[in-house]
Amino acid sequence: PGACPALCECSEPARTVKCVNRNLTAVPPDLPPYVRSLFITGTPLTDLPAGAFPAQRLPDLASLNLSGNHLRTVEAGSLALPALRQLDLSGNALVSLSPQAFGEGGSPLEELALRGALRDHGVLLGLAALLQSGALRNLSRLELADNGLLLLPAGIFTALPALRQLDLSNNSLVGLRNVSFQGLGQLQSLNLSDNSLGVLRNGTLAQFRGLPALRHVRLDRNAWVCDCAIEDLLAWLKDSDQVEGKEALTCASPDKMLGKALLKINGSDLNCSVPTDLPSQLQTSYVFLGIVLALIGAIFLLVLYLNRKGIKKWMHNIRDACRDHMEGYHYRYEINADPRLTNLSSNSDV
Repeated sequence: PGACPALCECSEPARTVKCVNRNLTAVPPDLPPYVRSLFITGTPLTDLPAGAFPAQRLPDLASLNLSGNHLRTVEAGSLALPALRQLDLSGNALVSLSPQAFGEGGSPLEELALRGALRDHGVLLGLAALLQSGALRNLSRLELADNGLLLLPAGIFTALPALRQLDLSNNSLVGLRNVSFQGLGQLQSLNLSDNSLGVLRNGTLAQFRGLPALRHVRLDRNAWVCDCAIEDLLAWLKDSDQVEGKEALTCASPDKMLGKALLKINGSDLNCSVPTDLPSQLQTSYVFLGIVLALIGAIFLLVLYLNRKGIKKWMHNIRDACRDHMEGYHYRYEINADPRLTNLSSNSDV
């Protein structure tokens, strides 16, 4: 029971097993039960089936590093370990991540690293389902960096009340409008550096203000667009102490603002004489259209009122003409309907 698996190195005093850069295609079935920290990295391992780490044989396994392998699928029940606190799946080309990977009940997992492992959109949806299920309510650190993410699924963080550190750096995020940070009352650190953010809307900023523990926000190396839409972000940066290195944040566009520090921008630099908010523009257009139609209607009624006598005479003339025309039709109908009148009409013609 205490033997070390082939292709692995074991240290019973340190309760550690390392299977690094070996030709492993499956998890060793004979892992020693004393293991607390397990490293399986740099191997051709492609699949984690159910029961890959038997809970009965590995009751103390707390730290599991599976980074840098060729993992593609993480099946249901494959990570159902009662003492697991740290899990690293970084550097794997995951294709499938089961929402039941940690079993049916909740997991004690506190740290989850998925750096560079979510390139497939289906895996991102599987992770969102896993997080929203509440199975990882004890999670305090989540690393999602280096995944090329454009947008995040709505509500992905809503069931993580213990989360303290969230790393979303080095992605391609273009906005956070559909992301809710409400409920993350313990969040202390949020890394949004090296993304494609052009602006942060007032709704997102209001959520940041409402997080009492948030003290470390990184926004450097983003594509900030310095037009009128950035006014809310500028006001927040000047009033808040949550952003690290905010003095170094600079504009990426338009060309006339390129490289200018955000904190040094004045209202006159933005040229906000024309509103940029499309809904406001549409609302203004609708109001103007309503006013124009109301004026046209008023003018039409005024014309009718001023010409009421002529219109009344014209209506009477039309009525008389229609009456004469209908009487002619009625006379002809009576003649055609009475045979005697028809004969009389014929004799008269003769």
